[in-house]
Amino acid sequence: MRRMLVQLLEADGYHTDAVAGSGEALSAVVSSEPDLVLLDVVLGQEDGRELLLELRALSNVPVVFLTGRGLETDRIAGLRMGADDYVVKPFSPGELTARIESVLRRCRPALPTVPVAGGLSFGTLRIDRRSREVTYDTEPIDLTAKEFDLLVFLATSPRQVFSRQQLLEHVWSSSCDWQDEATVTEHVHRLRRKIEGEPARPRLIVTVRGVGYRFEPGATRAFPMERVPALL
Repeated sequence: MRRMLVQLLEADGYHTDAVAGSGEALSAVVSSEPDLVLLDVVLGQEDGRELLLELRALSNVPVVFLTGRGLETDRIAGLRMGADDYVVKPFSPGELTARIESVLRRCRPALPTVPVAGGLSFGTLRIDRRSREVTYDTEPIDLTAKEFDLLVFLATSPRQVFSRQQLLEHVWSSSCDWQDEATVTEHVHRLRRKIEGEPARPRLIVTVRGVGYRFEPGATRAFPMERVPALL
């Protein structure tokens, strides 16, 4: 289960630290200060609920319980003990990542966008909506019209997840009834080739499996030193 979760989360751009026991978990929380903890209720001979109480004595880190115990009484007990969410096995990858994002949004403030003249700023990434220009470290990034529109739409709502259907509606003024959702997928791929350090492992425009895409403002350091030429 740990190996599967590591693969799933790292594919979505998260950095993970997987541990097997309560002692290792407590040490990892203290030393690494993670943004969130996924905690199984059953830890071999240990009880994840007891570990949760110990965690709460050390940290306010958000905790999401993973469990095969789906009874309402079990869920209520876990939440009252201090868990921030409760995911019952079996679960889909899309459900898990969506719940993680929901907890992170509730438990930490979104990184603010800094308004610049006519646009947005995330660190050294600048998006000028009036001139329709994008720069990183003052270096221009050559985007097509729809790539620019897509980036602006996602960047104006950091960490919010949008489905392909929603992106078709808002960016293309279209719908999946008469335009293929693959249009969105292809434009995301093209955009990633231009702004991601590793397009195959995106950190800025992140896929939320089974749901859609989100913009991660804290990952702007992932930009490459060399840009891929514009695809026209």
